[in-house]
Amino acid sequence: MSAELIDGRLIANYYREQLKKTIHELKTEDVIPGLAVILVGDNHASGTYVRMKRKACGELGIHSELYHYEESLTQDELVLKIEELNGRDDIHGILVQLPLPQHINPITIIETISPSKDVDGFHPVSIGKMVTNQDTFYSCTPLGIMKMLEYENVDIKGKHVVILGRSNIVGKPAGHLFLNRDATVTYCHSQTTNLSEYTKKADILVSAVGKPDLIRAEDVKQGAVVIDVGMNRNAEGKLCGDVNFHEVKEVAGKITPVPGGVGPMTITMLLYNTVKSARWQLVNRQNG
Repeated sequence: MSAELIDGRLIANYYREQLKKTIHELKTEDVIPGLAVILVGDNHASGTYVRMKRKACGELGIHSELYHYEESLTQDELVLKIEELNGRDDIHGILVQLPLPQHINPITIIETISPSKDVDGFHPVSIGKMVTNQDTFYSCTPLGIMKMLEYENVDIKGKHVVILGRSNIVGKPAGHLFLNRDATVTYCHSQTTNLSEYTKKADILVSAVGKPDLIRAEDVKQGAVVIDVGMNRNAEGKLCGDVNFHEVKEVAGKITPVPGGVGPMTITMLLYNTVKSARWQLVNRQNG
């Protein structure tokens, strides 16, 4: 029997409808959530992502501003711009689209963003709060995964979760969010030997590696929940994930497609974090 499809577009739309209600409530308090997006250079993929993010903001009623600079922008100039945005009460989130040109240190830039406006969840303060299970801004893709599983009523407590990939953007934070929900977490990566021995034990398998067909049917436990974060192009140039979808869907209990799985949730969680920041600002204002 084929796995149940986890429809990321459907779930993202559900959460966006919830956000619209919150945004309407904020506007009655004269608060309009605001997101500043900074793009340096002309990376085609980055430009596409930025357009999608700003389009989503417009659809929900979030104010967005784009600052698009030439690749020659200096690191000091970028720091000054971020510091200016840190001081603006009408901007609740600051997003610097990665990757940056080689002469700009991304760590310096991320640490310049105020933790109170770190809607990407990359700042060391946000990461520290996440690791110690405090409320904060969580990295958008891992948060999107958790929200998908909530929507699907997938029980996480006590489950064995296997994460493929250890990036600071997806793999590591995803593991911590599962750990915070009382899962048992195993990380696998490029140096893991006998990968299939681990993946076959996973109740929930999350792959965020960027390698087409990494996971086949024989690598998956019967009835497992399979979350495919990979975004790749196959030999025909077609978008695909890390998981061989057609094989694995005959073994898994639930599975996300690529495209239309985790991707829509990532952008939705950026909007979620921006609205969350605006709500925090309002609460702080009301509390004096």
